[in-house]
Amino acid sequence: MTVLFNKIKNKELKEQFLTETIQRTTLSFYKYFTIDDPLSFRNSLYLALSQLKVFGRIYVANEGINAQVSVPSHFYSSMLSVLASIHVDLVNIRMNISLDNNRQSFWVLRLKVRQRIIADGISDSSFNASDVGIYLTASEVNSFQNDPDVIFIDMRNDYEYEVGHFDNTLITPGSTFRQKLPIVLEMLKKDKQKKIVLYCTGGIRCEKASAWMRHNGFKNVYHIDGGIIQYVRSARALGLPIRFKGKNFVFDKRMYERVSNDIIANCYQCGQSCDTHINCHNNMCHKLFIQCYECSVRFNSFCSPSCMKKESSLPKVIRLTGRSETTF
Repeated sequence: MTVLFNKIKNKELKEQFLTETIQRTTLSFYKYFTIDDPLSFRNSLYLALSQLKVFGRIYVANEGINAQVSVPSHFYSSMLSVLASIHVDLVNIRMNISLDNNRQSFWVLRLKVRQRIIADGISDSSFNASDVGIYLTASEVNSFQNDPDVIFIDMRNDYEYEVGHFDNTLITPGSTFRQKLPIVLEMLKKDKQKKIVLYCTGGIRCEKASAWMRHNGFKNVYHIDGGIIQYVRSARALGLPIRFKGKNFVFDKRMYERVSNDIIANCYQCGQSCDTHINCHNNMCHKLFIQCYECSVRFNSFCSPSCMKKESSLPKVIRLTGRSETTF
């Protein structure tokens, strides 16, 4: 019987991953298109990618696919062929190649069927997700950055924004994408005629957000083609000034890609300049926060003295459950 999911323990997978010596390419891709049978699509894709030793996290839904993966570099072309053979809408799909391929990212393939490839909370049946805003190239982004009448909106989470963002950008309140969508409409309800530029990591969130804003009467909505990753890659290739400052937060073992040397965040505990994210060592807390080296020594990687105290009082079996490498 064919195995359509991983049966190896996570610890063993990590150990195998750490001893791997092959060169890998980390990348992301997404596509909004109709998948009639997401489960069959998922199983076919899982079988094909497993044979190519692709690791990562992929979501499949009726509305399309959303993937962040690590592929052995010598299998990259084969992976493109596999995607094209599975569905015509995946032919020549754009790949957002990572800005940093010198560190390991994923160690297992997880491919799940979801209601949506990105949770948006939209229930309006008349909403057309394909009616998106205008795509911007890197040079156009820089031109818009020089226009004081253009509003830039970051559609990412606050912990992503705090370590890296474009100049003169508004952050949308809310801890999830579905919370941000109604909030951004309220924030900008008096600016429906202005030029509004949305951006996110790889394009999937801001593309859907642009369609939602157009659906709600906004006239001049733009979004960065390929998100931050493609913007930086294109700007570097063209020798353009890079207007994104700091780190680009990513949802894998690396946790970030360094775009510029600017450190625009601060340690949560002492306030000094720092942009290193960690998870609180107390497994019952696990808060993602910024902590400098001095405070990591002082607080032993806990977010507070309270968490240090609580952790020391927990049964040993709980303390040994470990902590995740990243937050998804």
